[in-house]
Amino acid sequence: MKQFNTTAICIPSKHYMVDISDKVNEIKKLVEAGKYFTINRARQYGKTTTLRALKLALDEKYKVLSLSFEGITKANFSTEQSFVKAFCRLFKKNPVLYQSIPDMIRDEFEDFLQRKEEKAEMDELFVSLSKWCSISEKPIVLMIDEVDSATNNQVFLDFLGLLRDGYISREFNEIPAFQSVVLAGVTDVKHLKSKIRDEAYSKENSPWNIAAEFTVDMSLSEEGIRDMLDEYEADHKTGMNPEAVAKSIHDYTSGYPFLVSRICELIDTRLVPDIIKDLSSAWTEVGINEAVKIILSESNTLFDSIMGKLRDMPGLRRNLKQILFEGESIAYSPDNDEQKQLCMYGFIVNDHNTVMVANRIFEMRLYKFYLGESSFADEMRGDALDNKPEFIRNGELNIPLIMQRFIETQKYIRKIGDEAAEKKFIEEEGREKFLTYISPIINGVGTFSIEEETRDRKRMDVVIHYNGKRYIIELKIWHGQSRNADGERQIVDYLDHFGLKVGYMLSFCFNKNKEPGVNEVHMGDKTLYEGVV
Repeated sequence: MKQFNTTAICIPSKHYMVDISDKVNEIKKLVEAGKYFTINRARQYGKTTTLRALKLALDEKYKVLSLSFEGITKANFSTEQSFVKAFCRLFKKNPVLYQSIPDMIRDEFEDFLQRKEEKAEMDELFVSLSKWCSISEKPIVLMIDEVDSATNNQVFLDFLGLLRDGYISREFNEIPAFQSVVLAGVTDVKHLKSKIRDEAYSKENSPWNIAAEFTVDMSLSEEGIRDMLDEYEADHKTGMNPEAVAKSIHDYTSGYPFLVSRICELIDTRLVPDIIKDLSSAWTEVGINEAVKIILSESNTLFDSIMGKLRDMPGLRRNLKQILFEGESIAYSPDNDEQKQLCMYGFIVNDHNTVMVANRIFEMRLYKFYLGESSFADEMRGDALDNKPEFIRNGELNIPLIMQRFIETQKYIRKIGDEAAEKKFIEEEGREKFLTYISPIINGVGTFSIEEETRDRKRMDVVIHYNGKRYIIELKIWHGQSRNADGERQIVDYLDHFGLKVGYMLSFCFNKNKEPGVNEVHMGDKTLYEGVV
């Protein structure tokens, strides 16, 4: 029976997969048009799986040379002669592919491999490749995966330059060359520069400026996830609602392929029976939340890469914190190197010319990161942990008591009467302090996320998932009673959307005549607990 897979390549006959044939057909059009291009997407974004599917779609009409630079070591890029040998060995490692090479070309490859004194140079290799293109019965497509291992050296730039030269010669001089070249990796090699220097001048050229723009959306759609779950349900008969489960998974992941598969894999293999009694109960929102909780606690290369980039980019690190905690809107700048890198690695996206974190799981992990290094960690967490036994009764959170104790804590920490300090607390510190306070209370059992559409300088809705229950807390800055009434109506609508009867509001207010504390308010069949700091 099929399984969900999050390692290496996904194979339709072995793994539950979202159908990507529509994406493959879009890429196929670029190949048929004779384009050279790069598929650069974030780690674990399905690039290798897509290349395999593309090869199968092209095999009937084209001779597809499918290689991976993962098989070439750093030493092989030290000189062009060593690279030529390594490149030829990639073919030889695949006996079926090697035997399909025309005898004349294969003999030349063998000559390159056996030379000792007069080693083969890069241009000799490309003469052979051009010759192969001229005698091949089918147009030849070159696909190279894992090009990242090659991007920091001059030999790779020379390789790109000769591919570029072949493309131009094909177009202008009708010299045989590859029908199409597809390079796949995280790094966008289109932006690499080959620096040519002498005493007189310095010049920069892009060796890959002939590459066509690659705009195919490789994220997984909600409909695609649902179809994959339909296939799973046909096999397992869990009684799940594939449409609802697919929507919830997409809400968390925005279709990031690894995260989609990882949630499904954890539900299928990890939750039953230790956390949830059976698969029918696991394929629900409760099971999805449990899977997300596991993902947020995992150590993996994806999250390590995010945090590593942030540590190296202090400016963007500050900007992202302002987005998450203060509701700032950061303009996307195509000339900002830090933004370009994080976009390339899939951690942020350009959303209508505004910087946004790519998906909710990344956001949740970033909140965890920022709260872990918060300057308020000691003062907030100590008090929260001291009172934690009171905050949890019969597996449920007592949110009104949590708000009350948080408010009491702020009475002593805040600098009463200091207008600058009060303004700073309202606009910058309040939300961070409350999230730092609540984090150790739910740690290990629950998670929280922020509703994206409500995150601005005026309000922020925190959604806590704890022991299968949802708690919605609106954090907002006090702007008078009429604005507060608007907030009450907004949260009532939100409660209706989720079928809840109880909601919570925490207002940060520094009016001199305010009364700090928590009050209970009834609106129709809804109960709101409103706290004022």
